[in-house]
Amino acid sequence: MNIQHTLKQLLATVLIALPVMAMAGVDTETDENYVILAGHDVVAYFTESKPVMGKAMFTAVHNDAIYQFSSAVNRDMFKKAPSQYAPQYGGFCAYGVTLGQKFEVDGKAFEVVDGKLYVNKNLKVYEIWKKEIPANIKLAMVSTLGRQQSYKQALFMAKMNRYLISV
Repeated sequence: MNIQHTLKQLLATVLIALPVMAMAGVDTETDENYVILAGHDVVAYFTESKPVMGKAMFTAVHNDAIYQFSSAVNRDMFKKAPSQYAPQYGGFCAYGVTLGQKFEVDGKAFEVVDGKLYVNKNLKVYEIWKKEIPANIKLAMVSTLGRQQSYKQALFMAKMNRYLISV
């Protein structure tokens, strides 16, 4: 009886983990051509501490978004560690996420905090967001966007529990 119970638990873990990981796709803020960050070079935010326009000849795709780079060197750096450079919240406005909203960005308003890139709709919104960066980052973690993903996971887990009880 204990082995059967252990096997059920193992099966439940596998069945829950795989679909949840599949549902964890990142929604990204792109233009109609799937270009993220209004075409700015994501690596340059880190290496040059300023927004630098990318070029269509240097691109990479990550999470269904096309990133443009100012050089092949920056593109290659990104390809080696895309999650190190990719913007938080899929490139949506960091302040908007604290409000549970998805605002597009102009690529010019940004801040690197603890090695993570946060972009904002524009410089005016950035000025508001930067007044309380730590609080805004924490608030974004519990925003509507975060709760929607948690709701999907909870719904899936409830369905799995009903299935396992019936087995």
